[in-house]
Amino acid sequence: MLLSRPARALAVTLFTALLAALIPASAAHAEDRTVQGGRLDWGIKTSFQSYVTGPIAQGSWSLTGGAATVGGSQFRFHSAQGSYDPGTGTFEAAFAGGVHFTGHRKADGTNELDLTVSRPRVVVRGGHGTLYADMASKAKGSGRMSVTAQVPMATLNLGGIDMRGGGSPLALNGVPATLTAQGAAAFAGYYPAGTQLDPVSLTVDVQTPKQAAPTTAPTTVRAAPPATESTAKPPTSPSPTASSPNAPASTSPIRTAAVDWGVRRTFREYVTGAIAQGRWTLADGAQDGGALFRFPSGKGAYDARKQTLDAAFAGSVRFTGAHLDLTLSGVTAKVTGGTGTLSADVTSAGTTTKAVPLVTFPARDFAPENGLAAVTEAPATLTEGGAKAFGGMYKAGTAMDPVSLAVTVDATAKLPALPDLGSGVTSSAAPTKPAAPAAPSVAAAGTSDSSTGTYVAIGAGVLLAAALGVFVAVRRRRTGTPTD
Repeated sequence: MLLSRPARALAVTLFTALLAALIPASAAHAEDRTVQGGRLDWGIKTSFQSYVTGPIAQGSWSLTGGAATVGGSQFRFHSAQGSYDPGTGTFEAAFAGGVHFTGHRKADGTNELDLTVSRPRVVVRGGHGTLYADMASKAKGSGRMSVTAQVPMATLNLGGIDMRGGGSPLALNGVPATLTAQGAAAFAGYYPAGTQLDPVSLTVDVQTPKQAAPTTAPTTVRAAPPATESTAKPPTSPSPTASSPNAPASTSPIRTAAVDWGVRRTFREYVTGAIAQGRWTLADGAQDGGALFRFPSGKGAYDARKQTLDAAFAGSVRFTGAHLDLTLSGVTAKVTGGTGTLSADVTSAGTTTKAVPLVTFPARDFAPENGLAAVTEAPATLTEGGAKAFGGMYKAGTAMDPVSLAVTVDATAKLPALPDLGSGVTSSAAPTKPAAPAAPSVAAAGTSDSSTGTYVAIGAGVLLAAALGVFVAVRRRRTGTPTD
């Protein structure tokens, strides 16, 4: 049955309004959002961790690139960078940090088991997910070492997860991961393709195009060549040569400096674990990078020719828990003869001991490059004074967390960025081991993409109005009711 001219006009008008209401939603989704900041928590394979550190392999694992631990068996990778399209659900985020496994030590001092997994990257496209990673491994039997960038290591089971319409932060929780054929080969043959790996969880911050800031990689920024040396005197901690009227021309005041040190991973886990049930608290400008603490605002003097440093840093960290109250403050770093010493004022049981040398570390290449002198993740060894500071928990000579030291002597040089864990992270709180979820899920906590719901609601309302208009017009024509 044909509609009257007014009814047809009304239907056309309402249909046009419906299209106009829905078009902005499509346009809004046409622009990718920037992923900037966040973390990925993944144990790789818990049983492999147990095998490496167990009685057969008698090995260990260590963290690199600012990776941390969370819970009982998960590694935390940091500083997510990538993109997200809320219209299609396409998602990509790369994370920094790595884990190095070693075991089956041979008589010559080498390890038969040698595997590194680093820089994981999650890609979701068309409802399918893949986890990529840089992998370095020694093959079983032959001992041949292979290094492969961005191996498609695991497929991610996204069944039931709709990645569209997420906001910020965007989270994936407990996504099952299955080892691929390429991943099995890069895993040195310890597991066949199809093996279930630990589930993957991630949380990232998503910025709209207007919010997006220039990407900053979590690595050292190399700047322009050094400027002419400043004649300003260092405000504190003068170097041994600063008092000499004939100090070498290579001596430069520090523009800014920072030292990064996590103390010791197992000590942090003990503090927040079931025994101490404690936490740590940062003060006076110290910053938390997840697996490390940054002591910033270094002041002192640096000699580029001799590669020496004498500097003091701001910040303090206090560890508290059952039978534990330890504060490290007044941190200083001295480098001479290719060796560095990290010292601090140690407060324990209400008593403070000044300038305790805690650890030593190699600093053989400490020459400036483009205005930045840096020592990156140098292995640190506990001193006698450090052993006393920790109440005998560790013996002198114990390996502590690595030390990173950065000094700028040029106005354009920048310090390396801290690991960016994204929103909603409190590293000092006692972590809990996450329970295996009944099913994987995606969540968008905080501010959601409200425009999607708004446009859908508008479209539904217009569609309903159009349907009612057509229904009334048809009914009036059938019944002969006047249309006025």
